[in-house]
Amino acid sequence: MPKIIHGADFHLDSAFSSLPAKEAKARRQEGRVLMDQLADLAEREGTELVLLSGDLFDGGRVYPETLGRLRLALARMGCPVFIAPGNHDPAVKNSPYVTEDWPDNVHIFLRPELEAVEVPELGCVVYGAAFTGPDRTDAVLEGFQAPADGRTHLLCLHGDALMPDSQYGPVAAAQLAASGLRYAALGHYHQFGGVQRAGGTFWAYPGCVQGRGFDELGEKGVLAGWVDPSGVDLRFMPLEGSRYHILQVDVTGREPLAALEAALPETAERDFCRLTLTGEAEAPGVDLPALEKALKGRCRSLELRDQTRTAEDVWSRAGEDSLRGMFLQALKERYDAAGAQEKEDILWAVKFGLAALEGREM
Repeated sequence: MPKIIHGADFHLDSAFSSLPAKEAKARRQEGRVLMDQLADLAEREGTELVLLSGDLFDGGRVYPETLGRLRLALARMGCPVFIAPGNHDPAVKNSPYVTEDWPDNVHIFLRPELEAVEVPELGCVVYGAAFTGPDRTDAVLEGFQAPADGRTHLLCLHGDALMPDSQYGPVAAAQLAASGLRYAALGHYHQFGGVQRAGGTFWAYPGCVQGRGFDELGEKGVLAGWVDPSGVDLRFMPLEGSRYHILQVDVTGREPLAALEAALPETAERDFCRLTLTGEAEAPGVDLPALEKALKGRCRSLELRDQTRTAEDVWSRAGEDSLRGMFLQALKERYDAAGAQEKEDILWAVKFGLAALEGREM
């Protein structure tokens, strides 16, 4: 029953070209720290096997400090570590995978064909293959079947199990189901989508470990747990990095600053936040520059967007000689005599009632 960690898509030394140079440098440093966190997690969990499924690096340019930090973290894990290069970090002649010295516990798959590595002390076999260029359209699992020998058969691979015609290593569900593998540790997609199953084979994408923009939201991390011939038990384990958030904040009947403050995540000081104000705002509308000034320093980066509409005076037509006027007048009398909480409830009743009378959505 080997205890494993499955990680992928670290994209170390990403350019972060949309950020100022100083901030981009800080984000790259955070990526190196995540490798230390991974080593810490391996120690805490008593991990016996680490599978890193490609795109460990973002491209061919890798800083010396990144390589040094990575080597130390991998060695500190103290267990076999398998790496399958992906489309961003293919195993080409000038790749760090080929040119650098790696700790003795690290095995890097360097060929495009599947290679099997036995780990006898854990009763398992790890299979893997490498991208040797920026894409690959062949189906590396086509016709593959692991032997039914009582051992736990694992796959470490960068590939695409969601797009049949992908140029990034297509992996078909039928191939996984026929493979005889217990678990396929895949990399490529940046969002964790749960542990899936095809036949007797379990498979998953852990997602990337560091969000790099507003298309990579929320918690990022790795999978940890155990795998054996009877099944798998893997948990998503977040790593402590900066996150990206897109949030909608309804300011109807609320002071905009208070509504925004209540919506900020607990980790806002280290996070990138995009907040869109919605609902009804009192005339003359929200003052975005003033709100940004008031929230300065509350987030690592803050974007505010205004999609509010100006609130109308709901009582302005209470004097009409119409069904709407009668409805408003009846509620206006109750509103004037109500307490604060009841006033709020009556206002909501008015808004819903007017929407119904006028045949429109809220």
